[in-house]
Amino acid sequence: MGLFLLSYSHAHTAFASIWFWLLLVLFFHNCRETLSDSTYLIGLGSYDITGPAADVNMMGYANAEQIASGIHFRLQARSFIVAEPGGNRVVFVNLDACMASQLVTIKVIERLKSRYGGIYNEQNVVISGIHTHAGPGGYLQYIVYIVTSLGFVRQSFDVIVDGIEKSIVQAHENLRPGNIFVNKGELLDAGANRSPSAYLNNPASERNQYKYDVDKEMTLLKFVDDEYGPVGSFNWFATHGTSMSRTNSLISGDNKGAAARFMEDWAGQKGFPKGINSIYHDAFGVGSKLKRRVSSIIPQPHENLNELQQLASSFQASGGRRLASSLSVGQRVRSGQGSKPKFVSAFCQSNCGDVSPNVLGTFCIDTGLPCDFNHSTCNGKNELCYGRGPGYPDEFESTRIIGERQFIKAMDLFNTASEQVKGKVEYRHTYLDFSQLEVNLPSSGGGQEVVKTCPAAMGFSFAAGTTDGPGAFDFKQGDDEGNLFWKLVRNLLKTPTKEQIECQKPKPILLDTGDMKQPYDWAPSILPIQIIQIGQVVILCVPGEFTTMAGRRLRDAVQTLLTSGGTGEFGSNIHMVIAGLSNTYSQYVTTFEEYQIQRYEGASTLYGPHTLSAYIQEFKKLASALVSGQNVQPGPQPPDLLDKQISLLPGVVVDTTPIGVKFGDVSADVPENSTFKPGDMVTATFWSACPRNDLLTDGTFALVEILDGSNTWFPAYDDDDLCLRFKWSRPSKLSSRSYATIEWRIPETVISGIYRLRHFGASKSLFGSIKHFTGTSHAFVVL
Repeated sequence: MGLFLLSYSHAHTAFASIWFWLLLVLFFHNCRETLSDSTYLIGLGSYDITGPAADVNMMGYANAEQIASGIHFRLQARSFIVAEPGGNRVVFVNLDACMASQLVTIKVIERLKSRYGGIYNEQNVVISGIHTHAGPGGYLQYIVYIVTSLGFVRQSFDVIVDGIEKSIVQAHENLRPGNIFVNKGELLDAGANRSPSAYLNNPASERNQYKYDVDKEMTLLKFVDDEYGPVGSFNWFATHGTSMSRTNSLISGDNKGAAARFMEDWAGQKGFPKGINSIYHDAFGVGSKLKRRVSSIIPQPHENLNELQQLASSFQASGGRRLASSLSVGQRVRSGQGSKPKFVSAFCQSNCGDVSPNVLGTFCIDTGLPCDFNHSTCNGKNELCYGRGPGYPDEFESTRIIGERQFIKAMDLFNTASEQVKGKVEYRHTYLDFSQLEVNLPSSGGGQEVVKTCPAAMGFSFAAGTTDGPGAFDFKQGDDEGNLFWKLVRNLLKTPTKEQIECQKPKPILLDTGDMKQPYDWAPSILPIQIIQIGQVVILCVPGEFTTMAGRRLRDAVQTLLTSGGTGEFGSNIHMVIAGLSNTYSQYVTTFEEYQIQRYEGASTLYGPHTLSAYIQEFKKLASALVSGQNVQPGPQPPDLLDKQISLLPGVVVDTTPIGVKFGDVSADVPENSTFKPGDMVTATFWSACPRNDLLTDGTFALVEILDGSNTWFPAYDDDDLCLRFKWSRPSKLSSRSYATIEWRIPETVISGIYRLRHFGASKSLFGSIKHFTGTSHAFVVL
């Protein structure tokens, strides 16, 4: 018996030992799977970059009369960082701004190097603009881009640099193990070619390879944190940020900014990231009108209308009152939750050069007839030809619709993304002098010929503008001759040399900006080009607006190089996207054939007819270095012109109110005992002060508050909501008095209850001190 027990004991010990080792193997196997599942470290971040909402010219249309006077919704810098554990990393920043700026890029890189050493630099950081034409200007360093803003606007510049840095810091601090998925699909109704006559000049054999005359494909990256689940997405799709017109004066992220707002709100409603308390009330389905959210802590109110009206009438307009500081400015509806990540969604720009969101076509505003096909004129005048968006004649509705269409496609791609991104993280970057770049082209005899790019110059058709925003005077698109009068005017500034005229042919030169150096450079000559690789995803970062066919040629050339040669790293499964308006701005890039037609895009292709060939040649060099693991020379450094900047925009002198009136007092109130329903507009006007005194960054000038219980107010909508507009005005141009009007278009999905409007602002005394204030309207009922 003892022997049996001893034998059993030994057997049991051996059996237990076997199980122990099996469990250990399984444990390490599962650990290895977990580790291998987390392909990268990923981090996302975003920060407010809304610039001065008063007095500053907007960037994009070059319309001197388009001066900011309020906010449609706020602008953001959105960033992602992808890193190989212990290896390379890349940063991509998407700006709700017209374009990237060389000076902004220089100063952001300086700050990152100061903060983090060398891990973030011009080699692995991309800054790209969405191309909204409704953001404050004055933040670029070259004269031609800041003429209409009366020179450099330090406030516009600083808020963008600060916001980019803070968004990258957030992304860096959020770096955690996770995965990336890629997906792509067609979006058919968010862009139309605005220069079809130029597109048709491309070879028929090339055009026949494509179903459409604009790119319809959206490519999306989905970021999934190991712990928190989905934490964001970035996508690239080509359509101009010109749903908002050249007469709009409210700061807006246009259709791409709207799409990002919709996507981030949708994610909050879906509970992304996991474990983050939702501040959202309603979920909405594809194809329905976008539902807005309010704080979910608000209970449904009592249904007795009389009781609601009686309670609302007890809350009169508060009258203006001083706040201790900007820190007292009201609670935002969307707020971060400590160290936990927030969902970040960016709708990035691509080769949008000839792509308009005004998809209904171009029409003459005097007759309603279609515009001339070749010149986009009406009875010979370009000023009368405008593109129509899907919400015509309401530009806000067009912005919402084009934004919603991009959002719905992105949501679909996000939900169905299954292809995991795997592979190394790499990047290549160089600077090139595009004013004198030698380009090797195949000659008709079968050999090679060497051509050159030219110093920058803008053609006559540049001044004609586009069907998204026509120019003035007697300019028209498709002008390859120019006229004597405007050539005489041009010569007062700079007469182009014979060599420059020959180099730029058939472009008739209106502004010879490349050789205009007083008081400093009018246009760039040194430009960055950059490739970043994240596994099978390759992003070509270009410093301008490529037309549809120009972008196709560049993508195809680089993809052919990367997938040939048998290196095995890139198979047929490669996702190639163009990130437009990146790192600096140099206007347009057309194909050689489109350039011959000299529509707006060709006239704005600064470096002559061989500009695209130069880009293709140099990007192929970068791609070759990427594949072979070779370094590239940094190239000539672009100038830092910050110390040379001139600003002619006057500062705020003083803010005043009439005797007996305080800042924040109501000037025109919501009527007493008012009851509204969804779809109605609620309006109140307050005595205010210039928004340039304090941008209220990451705060709000306008708030809709909802009553919880009998005495507690919570924020429901702020000036980052498309349904709430903040409008600022002066009674006369030089007046020291001003008004803030808050307009709330009540959403269909609003919660019934008692609401009021609140305004925040900051006033400047004659001695320069800044004091913050607030005020509220009468309360009112919404059913």
